[in-house]
Amino acid sequence: MITALNASIDDVVKRIRDLPSLSAVVVELLSSMDQEDIDVHVLGGKIALDQSLTAKTLRLANSSFYGMSSKVTTIHQAIAVLGFHSIRTLVTACAVTGSFPSNAAGGVNFQAFWRHSVATAVCAKLLAVHLKLNPDTAFTAGLLHDIGTLVLATRFPAEYAAMLAYRKEHDCYIIDAERAVIGIDHAAAGAALAAYWKFPADMQEAVAKHHQIDAGGKPTLALLVHAANIIATALDLTGEEDDLAPPMSQALWVTLALSEADCAKLFRDTESTFVDMCKILVS
Repeated sequence: MITALNASIDDVVKRIRDLPSLSAVVVELLSSMDQEDIDVHVLGGKIALDQSLTAKTLRLANSSFYGMSSKVTTIHQAIAVLGFHSIRTLVTACAVTGSFPSNAAGGVNFQAFWRHSVATAVCAKLLAVHLKLNPDTAFTAGLLHDIGTLVLATRFPAEYAAMLAYRKEHDCYIIDAERAVIGIDHAAAGAALAAYWKFPADMQEAVAKHHQIDAGGKPTLALLVHAANIIATALDLTGEEDDLAPPMSQALWVTLALSEADCAKLFRDTESTFVDMCKILVS
């Protein structure tokens, strides 16, 4: 018999403070997502000071995902060719994926976790073009939507391991097992981290609501990430045998307005571009 921990947001926030802070340049990049007057040259110079971040970003910029005709060798060159928005997305992605140790805390499969995150990010970026939303912001939000899973697994390892046992025994969605055993789910924990790391408001909302969203009305970043998460899970790209794909509501299908041909292309493009991203973002 497993007794619920009944963790609160306050408990989560206290343990989040033990995590390393994002570097000043990444915080600045995140905050610049809503800004129009950005000194790209200055920010590019700050990114270049972090050699490991620069190296990883350049590897990603040179991947087939971006279809570069010639190799870029500096951050400023990458910004000139791909645009600042894309480079900001890549730098943020590289920084956040490196903020959590790749160990077996709580029994979480880190590789499967990041594979799903990358698949969701790629799908979100592609969906954003269809829905006329910012594809770079969509990619970042998709990549980080499940970040609360790592908060729970690394800050509450014993309880997280117990939650995985509960999920296996009851064959339920992981979010239901988290609520039953830990008392808080990864969406709420992720929203707390997104607020602590000062993510833009729409990205905080996307992290908080990626399992529960009102599908009616105008498409939002939160709705887009919600849909991308469902599609990425259904495509089964993590390698996990027991993934349960959540259902997509009729209202969400109507809002997405995807034709059969649109769906086929979205699925195909998500699968084909996800591999290159994983090679760099998933160690």
